[in-house]
Amino acid sequence: MIDYNDKKHIFSKKPSSSSPLRIFIGLLILLGLGFVSKAITTGQIKPLFSPTATPTRTLDSYALEGKTHFTGGNLEKAIEAYQSAVLVNPRDTALWAELARIQVYSTTQLTTDSAKRDRLNEAFASIEKGLAVNSEDSMLHAVKALACDWYGNSAIAGEDWESYLIKGEQEAVQALQLDSTNDLAKAYYAELLVDQQKWSQAEEYINQALEKDSDQMDIYRIAGYVQESLGNYTQAIEYYQRAVAITPNLNTLYISIGANYRKLADLSNNTLQQNQYYEMALESFAKAVQINEQQGIKDPIPLISIANTYVQMGEFFSAGRNMIKAVQYNPSDPTVYGQLGIVYYKSRNYEGAIAPLKCYVRGCTAAESCYVRNGGEECDPNDIPDIPIEGQPLSQTSVAYYFTYGSDLAVFGDCAEALIVFDEVEAGFSTDETIMSIINDGRDVCTAASASNTTSVTPLDTTATVPGDATSTAQSTAQP
Repeated sequence: MIDYNDKKHIFSKKPSSSSPLRIFIGLLILLGLGFVSKAITTGQIKPLFSPTATPTRTLDSYALEGKTHFTGGNLEKAIEAYQSAVLVNPRDTALWAELARIQVYSTTQLTTDSAKRDRLNEAFASIEKGLAVNSEDSMLHAVKALACDWYGNSAIAGEDWESYLIKGEQEAVQALQLDSTNDLAKAYYAELLVDQQKWSQAEEYINQALEKDSDQMDIYRIAGYVQESLGNYTQAIEYYQRAVAITPNLNTLYISIGANYRKLADLSNNTLQQNQYYEMALESFAKAVQINEQQGIKDPIPLISIANTYVQMGEFFSAGRNMIKAVQYNPSDPTVYGQLGIVYYKSRNYEGAIAPLKCYVRGCTAAESCYVRNGGEECDPNDIPDIPIEGQPLSQTSVAYYFTYGSDLAVFGDCAEALIVFDEVEAGFSTDETIMSIINDGRDVCTAASASNTTSVTPLDTTATVPGDATSTAQSTAQP
């Protein structure tokens, strides 16, 4: 008999090590490892001992940076910071409103109509993105009123300029309907009313905004603008200075203060007092230059203001020196060439005025622009920067450069070109008696020169209407 005791059951089933529970646990482990692997691949989980990631910047840090740059006077950097902020939270309407507000203010550091137009259109785009989130945001409508006001002049908006002022008024009214306590909306409405020559209503609204002790720079800036428009230049300066106390590095405020001091000098019959006002104007403009230098900003506008002040003081050498520096600051900007031509013309350097005025009106080659920047000296032909200048179209802003250029050409005998310029100006400004008087005088010079077959060098008086420096607002009355 075969003994099966203690023998292996070679045909019997072995005890199983793969029970259903163990299989289920194994599948869970495999599945978990798969998820972890995928998370590491996509960056959701960082591998052990991997370097610590750079912390993500918060919304508040961008907004604080933007506010700091604005207070410091660097508007371009402020815009960049707020653009980053709205990328983090595009549904924050307060950020869109502040971005648009700074974009509007930044136009004070731009000198060409096209650059101002482009920047204001960027402001409108920011406002519309905010309104898409909340169409009943009072501050967005208030800032839109500000943008419409600054867009509402013929040089920027063309023939539709008045419609922008009307639209701006509608936006200001809507802002106040949505929030009757919005003092910025009241201030922006006052600025619009000034530009519509509704001075008594403007005073009413700015006085409402001033009822509370505000920390809003805009309110005091516009209060200064209202008083400036009324011819109250001393009171205007006081309000502008209160705005400076809030935002001490915004150079456009110093430009406005200087322009009002210069206006006071213009009106004074006391030589000592007049010189004091001129000195205070120069100090204010110099402060704007200093702010720019601290920020590394090459803004020609304060230098243009200084040059025009020296012209009024009769210090033509200092005027020309500052204008040359302004051109060198921004060598591709047509306006600084035009302003240099105006300064030369006011300084009675009539022959020297032709080249820079040509650059503005007709445009000029790189060699010609280099000649102007070099103070009327030919540049080394092997070392001429590639900076041609594009001529600017005729507009309310540019017309003074046109008729001054035409007048200058006429007195130096280039009547063929002078008459073409005069015809262009007449086509756009035939109803303006002052401009047409200058144009007709220029034509008379050419007629007389043709009859006598000589070249006249008796200068025409265009100084009553040539442009001064830019000030802080869209349509300041303090320009000389």
